[in-house]
Amino acid sequence: MPWWDLGSLSWFRIFRERMREVQLGSHTVKSHGLTVARTHLHDWLILVLLMLIEIILYTIHPFYRFVGKDMMNDLKYPFKSNTVPVWAVPVYSVLLPIVIFLVVYFRRRDVYDLHHAILGLLFSVLVTAVITDAIKNAVGRPRPDFFWRCFPDGKDVYDMLGNVICHGDKNVIKEGHKSFPSGHTSWSFAGLGFLSLYLSGKIKVFDRRGHIAKLCIIFFPLLFATLVGISRVDDYWHHWQDVFAGGLLGLTVATFCYLQFFAPPYHPEGWGPYAYFRVLEELHGRTQATNAVNAGNMQAMEAQVDNKQDERSIHGCIGISLAHNYSSKLEEIKSGRT
Repeated sequence: MPWWDLGSLSWFRIFRERMREVQLGSHTVKSHGLTVARTHLHDWLILVLLMLIEIILYTIHPFYRFVGKDMMNDLKYPFKSNTVPVWAVPVYSVLLPIVIFLVVYFRRRDVYDLHHAILGLLFSVLVTAVITDAIKNAVGRPRPDFFWRCFPDGKDVYDMLGNVICHGDKNVIKEGHKSFPSGHTSWSFAGLGFLSLYLSGKIKVFDRRGHIAKLCIIFFPLLFATLVGISRVDDYWHHWQDVFAGGLLGLTVATFCYLQFFAPPYHPEGWGPYAYFRVLEELHGRTQATNAVNAGNMQAMEAQVDNKQDERSIHGCIGISLAHNYSSKLEEIKSGRT
């Protein structure tokens, strides 16, 4: 094997070691976390803006739709407490997925995967929350238990136009006009739907090997979100249309947000974020460029060696010809003397 092929082999080994270093987790939170966060600084600023918009939408009053006496027959369901309390929604839809993301990070040591998973999850939940509350305030649909919110003593009062004159607690009445769509359901499908997509990519559900057990893992978060939606109907806080629309909204937004950072779960590279494979491509490109430069240098050195050998052969030929001429002249002089 030529000596320059040995040099290219050494560079191939270096590239392979670098690839292995990236795969083993050379990009951690400590080494590249700040750089990744700065790269997506505008995304985090938009995230803060979405939080402010959500706070505003939650505090303003919804549209108070006309509610007549004949409509009250469908709005006299019991006023019950929530089976799934409001504080639990961000726990299982945001904190639980983040814990799973951290478990994956400690296994793979890939800050790109951790950062993009958390950022995508937060965008999924907050975008869903903003859309949900904006529609809630615009529609102002009464909840199934609106009668007891409006008339806690059971005595209904109406104005000259037939609209209700509520005398219950203002905050309770305000919440009574926020039936469509279901916030619990939309948040649940936004967070747990994103988690389901994330897990389906990590465990390679669609690898065409027929492991049905993997489907059970990704269906569990969706089943939990569905049960939350059913509880909203059972508690008479929502109509079934509210739950259906909330689930569809949350799952749609989760899919869009997931595909911003990760390939589809059925893709061969669906187990990692786009940024991870981009780093590998850049490293491969730099290594190829370095190899090309080294190959050029090796060829130049080889040409120089060949030139030196040619010069030596030329000088040797000249010396031999001169020596031959000199010896021939000596022979002529000797022959002339004799």
